[in-house]
Amino acid sequence: MKVWVEIAGERREVRLEADAGGVYRVTVDGEEREIQAELLRPGVLSLLMDGRAYRVVAEETTEAEDSAVHVGRERFAYRMEDPRSLRSRRRTNEHGEGPLTVKASMPGRVVRLLAAEGDAVTAGQGVLVVEAMKMQNEVKAPKEGVVAKLLVASGDAVGAGQDLVVIE
Repeated sequence: MKVWVEIAGERREVRLEADAGGVYRVTVDGEEREIQAELLRPGVLSLLMDGRAYRVVAEETTEAEDSAVHVGRERFAYRMEDPRSLRSRRRTNEHGEGPLTVKASMPGRVVRLLAAEGDAVTAGQGVLVVEAMKMQNEVKAPKEGVVAKLLVASGDAVGAGQDLVVIE
């Protein structure tokens, strides 16, 4: 799984791969570490990393922008963007002017193109269809504009967060 995490104004790419027995390979900006994690109760983790134990407590909040964790006596506010998350895609796409790259929300295969380069599209109009987990998902234009570039073709396999189309 890949997510983007912003802490103290710095945006970092985080990849997480689970091994057996609560062991995870975590890669932050290309630097890999092995972490053993155990969920003590909802919102509380015990982590073992580099021979040191950490107790991590998540703050309960309803707003993603107010998310924070406590590690020992320190509080770390963060914002997370998951390429598969609708909320993250909407936040990333919140701007009116200039080109906008639409990304895949999950891995799958492009099964149909609904627009061609040069076509005018309206906000919410389908641009292409991606099949994932035996379901077809229509990828819609997030704003009114023109399809400047199709970055995939029918039949292409796509990964989560992969660029699909540019709308100008």
